[in-house]
Amino acid sequence: MTSVAPDLPHPSLRHIEGVIFDMDGVIVDSEPRHQQAFMDIFHEIGYADNHGIQFEDYLGKSDRAVWDDFISIHQPSHSIEDLTSRKQNRLIDLIRKEKPIFETLPALVEKLAQKFTLSVASGSLHPVIDVVLELENLRTFFPNVVSSQDVPKGKPAPDIFLKAANSMQVSPDKICVIEDAAAGVQAGKSAGMTVIAITNSLPSSALSQADIVVSDYETIESLLLGRS
Repeated sequence: MTSVAPDLPHPSLRHIEGVIFDMDGVIVDSEPRHQQAFMDIFHEIGYADNHGIQFEDYLGKSDRAVWDDFISIHQPSHSIEDLTSRKQNRLIDLIRKEKPIFETLPALVEKLAQKFTLSVASGSLHPVIDVVLELENLRTFFPNVVSSQDVPKGKPAPDIFLKAANSMQVSPDKICVIEDAAAGVQAGKSAGMTVIAITNSLPSSALSQADIVVSDYETIESLLLGRS
């Protein structure tokens, strides 16, 4: 067995030139805020107790997937555009108020930006992504941002990651995706990318399709940059 010096990246990641971050559940602890925003809108339109949505089924997927299923079940009088706008505005309010960036995430991003081309590929819409990237001056490190609204199909389809790779001008096989949801892991693998999954939202057993599963950002730093 060949020993690996601790100051080198993980052997399976030494070819990586670009890193794509999912946003919800990876950059920002927004999954509980997404659920709260949906619940607030369900309450406003009279479906607080019978909305029929199991939120865990939509981790890593777009808001459109939730609203498509909700409308299919209930046929409400509200348009999908109205529902989407209401929920988005409520989520933005929550993020601006609570600023739920994962504590050690900004330091990781700053270090990775010195070596890799970085991108965000998120199921959220651009107005929400913009608000998140305003926090901790994160926008500085992400010149490439792709939303589910930019592609025909959201995760678990690979579209969003492939569009990000094209924007980064990096071959998919030289990109590492950082995800927290099974749908995102599937999307990254389908795009031909290496996937690191972090257990912020799901247990490791639910993320087993990823190449590597970790529990903290320090491990991601060690894997991609090594430690001196």
